[in-house]
Amino acid sequence: MENTRKQEDKGENIFEEISVDWRGKPSNPTKHGGMRAASFVLGLQGFEIMAIAAVGNNLITYVINEMHFSLSKSANIVTNFIGTIFILALLGGYLSDSYLGCFWTLLIFGFVEISGFILLSVQAHLPQLKPLKCNMLLDGDHCEKAKGFKAFLFFLALYLVALGSGCVKPNMIAYGADQINGSKQSKKLSRYFNAAYFAFSMGELVALTVLVYVQTHSGMDVGFGVSATAMAMGLISLICGTLLYRNKPPQGSIFTPIAQVFVAATLKRKQVYSSDPWMLHWNQSKEQPANSDSTNNIFLSERFRFLNKACIKVEDGKESPWSLCTVNQVEQVKILLSIIPIFACTIIFNTILAQLQTFSVQQGSAMDTHLTKSFHIPPASLQAIPYIMLIFIVPLYDTFFVPFARKITKHESGITPLQRIGFGLFLATFSMISAALLENKRRNAAVNSNKIISIFWITPQFLIFGLSEMFTAVGLIEFFYKQSLKGMQSFLTAITYCSYSFGFYLSSVLVSLVNKVTSNSSFGGGWLSDNNLNKDRLDLFYWMLAVLSFINFLNYLFWAKWYFHINRSPAASPQLDSNTPKIAGDDNIP
Repeated sequence: MENTRKQEDKGENIFEEISVDWRGKPSNPTKHGGMRAASFVLGLQGFEIMAIAAVGNNLITYVINEMHFSLSKSANIVTNFIGTIFILALLGGYLSDSYLGCFWTLLIFGFVEISGFILLSVQAHLPQLKPLKCNMLLDGDHCEKAKGFKAFLFFLALYLVALGSGCVKPNMIAYGADQINGSKQSKKLSRYFNAAYFAFSMGELVALTVLVYVQTHSGMDVGFGVSATAMAMGLISLICGTLLYRNKPPQGSIFTPIAQVFVAATLKRKQVYSSDPWMLHWNQSKEQPANSDSTNNIFLSERFRFLNKACIKVEDGKESPWSLCTVNQVEQVKILLSIIPIFACTIIFNTILAQLQTFSVQQGSAMDTHLTKSFHIPPASLQAIPYIMLIFIVPLYDTFFVPFARKITKHESGITPLQRIGFGLFLATFSMISAALLENKRRNAAVNSNKIISIFWITPQFLIFGLSEMFTAVGLIEFFYKQSLKGMQSFLTAITYCSYSFGFYLSSVLVSLVNKVTSNSSFGGGWLSDNNLNKDRLDLFYWMLAVLSFINFLNYLFWAKWYFHINRSPAASPQLDSNTPKIAGDDNIP
């Protein structure tokens, strides 16, 4: 609050930011930042995703076989865990932008994540901290599930990992981008986001092959220990770049200026809006709304006009920041409101991702996993399939497709972030169609012919979704980061992770709802109520998701078009000459 008042007294943009080095002194562009500094952050990202993916992607097997929860309960535990990771990203983004800064947030919560991995490893190693061994496939009804102190210890360790990973994730992306971000760095920033996804893919690939192999053959206790080691190596990578980083000092609560706009607009809701620019509260100490040469001047846009009254001056004396806001403040809040529908359209996409980390792994377990007579593929490693493809496709996309598309579209990223998101959402539908067809084939072969088909039949659904994720995930992060919201990059990146959270939570709701609705149908206990996929109707559940995905894609097209038009709308204030200020966000229209 005090910081906000001081900035307004100076006539500064409350969202404006400066960069400092590790000593707190202004950073030197020639010594600090750049891809060299960002590469150390990419190291952390690769190791962190390696550690968490090895746990998350094989967690359902551990929960069923060691904790003895049912299939549907285990699927919900996994999706709730992963969903919590991503919703806690909001906490990490808020703490970083408001109080701690990216570097210290990464360091502190990195150690929290390591402590969770260590606790999981200890529990997995000591038999007295787990239920007695029991074969869930043969004697599932008689196996004792984890409860009491054993369940408490498991969930404590699990959610320490969730807290650490959730607070680390948004800051890795934002901190790396902060090293590059600048007025002339748009091409490099786009390349950084692709590099970040490459690091993500490499981490996932190692986790789903090497680390899952260790978990399968050496035990989950060793596997959890390896995850802790990987996370420690990531923090070492982060620390090694300390002298090169440029840091953005935290600015106090990022929500205060936003709340002020809504409060001021509500207090002045009965005021008559004036088109006279001299009646508005601008950013500069000398208010020159239309004939100023400052490129920081902006006009009020037509979108969400009810907020415009927040910057109307009604008293000659100085008004409180809670009754009078700057034009820039109002426009920043409008940007936040306008990106919410785009965010919401990616929730169904992440519900599909949840199936690939739960039910699709169980699909693989019910198939022939032998590659040779002596070697078989761990079902959790199925998720490595798209990342094997992506470590080749991502560099090709950045090296060849982006420059080629840039010549045609004149856009720095080749195609706009909104186009990239849309194409990914469209592809996601076909991933579920492929999954439904495969499950129908697998189930018919098992039930009618008593045959077990090869695990390689499951490959298409993972490949299609991997390509879909490359477009949607990177497009969404780039879209949010490039919004004109100074000092909120970590929080905005965290919002993109919330899409994962809501998607995984929605998956849990859908599983429970589908079981309840179909329990009275001809399928007996419900589509997903049994621990045996041969008795369940997972194929019908996949078809339902395919339909929801396509409807969601159509919904996205509507909101993407809406976003484009509201950002092209004329200014609410009159343009008095050719040098009139711009509307906030014009530089970043996707």
